[in-house]
Amino acid sequence: MPDTRMFTAITFPRDLFAGVVVFFVAVPLCLGVALASNAPIYSGLVSGIIGGILVGILSRSQTSVSGPAAGLAAIVSAEIGSLGFSTFLLALVIAGLIQVGLGLARAGFLASFFPSSVVKGLLAAIGVILILKQIPHILGHDTDPEGDMSFQQPDHENTFTEFVALLGDIHPGAAVIGVLSVALLLTWERVPWLKRQLLPAPLLVVALGVVMSRLFQTWSGRWVIEASHLVQVPAVADLNGLFGFLQVPDFSQWSNPAVYIVGATIAAVASLESLLNLEATDKIDPKQRSSPSSRELIAQGIGNAVAGLVGGIPITSVIICGSVNIHAGSSTKLAAIIHGALMLVCVAFFPLWLNAIPLSCLAAILFVTGIQLISPAVVRQMEQGGRSQLIPFLATIISILLTDLFFGALIGLVVSISFILHSNLRRPLHCVVEKHLGGDVLHIELANQVSFLNRAVLDQTLSNVPRGSQVLLDARHTNYIDPDVLTLLRDFKDQSAPARGIQVSLLGFRSKYQLDDAIQYTDHSSQDLQRRLSPEEVLQIIKDGNERFRTGHRLTRDLGRQVSATSDGQFPLAVVLSCIDSRTPIELIFDLGLGDIFSIRIAGNIISEKVLGSMEYGCAVAGAKLILVMGHTRCGAVNAAVKFASLSESASEVTGCQHLDRIVNDIQRSIDPVTCPSFQTLSVDGQQEYSDTVARRNVLMTIRSILDQSDTLNKLVREGQVAIVGGMYDVTTGQFEFL
Repeated sequence: MPDTRMFTAITFPRDLFAGVVVFFVAVPLCLGVALASNAPIYSGLVSGIIGGILVGILSRSQTSVSGPAAGLAAIVSAEIGSLGFSTFLLALVIAGLIQVGLGLARAGFLASFFPSSVVKGLLAAIGVILILKQIPHILGHDTDPEGDMSFQQPDHENTFTEFVALLGDIHPGAAVIGVLSVALLLTWERVPWLKRQLLPAPLLVVALGVVMSRLFQTWSGRWVIEASHLVQVPAVADLNGLFGFLQVPDFSQWSNPAVYIVGATIAAVASLESLLNLEATDKIDPKQRSSPSSRELIAQGIGNAVAGLVGGIPITSVIICGSVNIHAGSSTKLAAIIHGALMLVCVAFFPLWLNAIPLSCLAAILFVTGIQLISPAVVRQMEQGGRSQLIPFLATIISILLTDLFFGALIGLVVSISFILHSNLRRPLHCVVEKHLGGDVLHIELANQVSFLNRAVLDQTLSNVPRGSQVLLDARHTNYIDPDVLTLLRDFKDQSAPARGIQVSLLGFRSKYQLDDAIQYTDHSSQDLQRRLSPEEVLQIIKDGNERFRTGHRLTRDLGRQVSATSDGQFPLAVVLSCIDSRTPIELIFDLGLGDIFSIRIAGNIISEKVLGSMEYGCAVAGAKLILVMGHTRCGAVNAAVKFASLSESASEVTGCQHLDRIVNDIQRSIDPVTCPSFQTLSVDGQQEYSDTVARRNVLMTIRSILDQSDTLNKLVREGQVAIVGGMYDVTTGQFEFL
């Protein structure tokens, strides 16, 4: 669990600085959202205070900052015009209660359905928007300070026509403050010793803006910073004046159906926007903390209910403020609470101080935040993820730029879902022909979700299965199967397949589907199979098995069924003599099942009378058709034998293992006595190559010893009933090389 204590000596200064920075940025945003929502100007500040203090306390997110919802501005404006503001406040209370109910019902799980491409597209779009929207404000154009996040702005300009209007309306005083602020912030970010200073750059930018604004007041003409280019917080004379701004809902409208429709609409949109912004904020959190989404819905719901009771507008998690909060260095949610508390105190008692801050320096802070949100690395990551990642990512960015945050994110989500559906329609199943001992089996692996949309493709696949084939329907990785698809599968198993001589095996279906596991094909060695196969065919089975192992396409086996099937007898196809090395499990290396081989394992894969006796029994009595002598690279027994030989040492004396000499001495028969003394002078790679060469010679010598020492096996080989082959297994690649 991460440390979330808010008042430690390390985190408190960071949270204090971040809270102040967010406060400066949030004030004009709150005012702007209220204007865009056609609500009383003070309602935006009310929601900012509630979102900072109340939601900040209740939320368990350490980075998110809540305030008036820019994405709901169009909806709020229309509903206030339809219902009136006091009736709208009642709808907002109802919306908050609905959100609380959603949180208690743990509906926050919806956040996990937002694809990463959409979330990253949202962050990138926010960065682009912040840059595009704040450039006019940095240069002193457009008295609409919030830079509304939608494409079409309240002053009837849009994101791009704003730049055309900018050409003839640059305020020199505001522009100088804005450009210098951007330069200071970027320089501060790139100079290490500046970044280590206790005074954060955004606070210095605000102070610089106020000083320069006062300086320009002593000048004349266009350099003077007028009120339209400053923060404009409504001033009150005393606390009574402050409370006079607050409004209460019209509870007499509780029976009006429209109130509940509006409340449900606001709850749905505000909840989705908050969950999406919460997910995006967590993505850019340097500590990568995860915020509980259902708890966030409860916190947002209580915040909206209280806002409705005192004259606020809808509240959501605000990605802009959250981004500024993170990049300002906040550690805990105390920063969000501080920003709300500062807003309350300054709006109530020091509005004139706030009204001295130039908007251009605040726009500079948002502009640099936008630069920090745009990461070329994310674009490269989306591109490497393929079309299914890149296109939803770009669609989210473009849609947000041309509409707003909420609808742009929804469009991105729809595009992402369309790729999922297309992929599911295109590849609802995976088909591969497996070469089992009993013949070819068409392995049909169903997708994770098999809906009615997949029925046509599955029906076509089953219809194309050749007569007399064997089919395995595999649902081990499937979580859902549509009832129509289940009917299709049952009809194929019970009617169509028997009529066409097709054997159907089932694997992994849930009990509720009433399709029990049943393997019909032969996936282990039987007496009839052993009798029919030639030594060459057994060798090919061994080769094919290693290729499957190496490429990761192992056969589907029912090991429990094999245990039962082999309990009454064994009919192995081959005898394999291999090393005891833990990296050389024979059944895995050759993708074999229970009962398929006799496995003899001894260090250095050497021969002895007992080993020969086992081989003779396996071939002459049990009927195996192949003897495989398998050595391997980096063999510990061979390495030791070579080392002891080069140093003229005894294995038993060096290791203390009294019987080890018998094994080492057998292996040393394969060592060249002329080159061995120079072994110690070789490089590490050279020594390993030398030992691997000895391991190969040891395999060939073992094969000759088998033929020389066992008349039984020699006779079987001469008669063509048994073949003896040797090979080397590479422990680094999984490749088996036949010698």
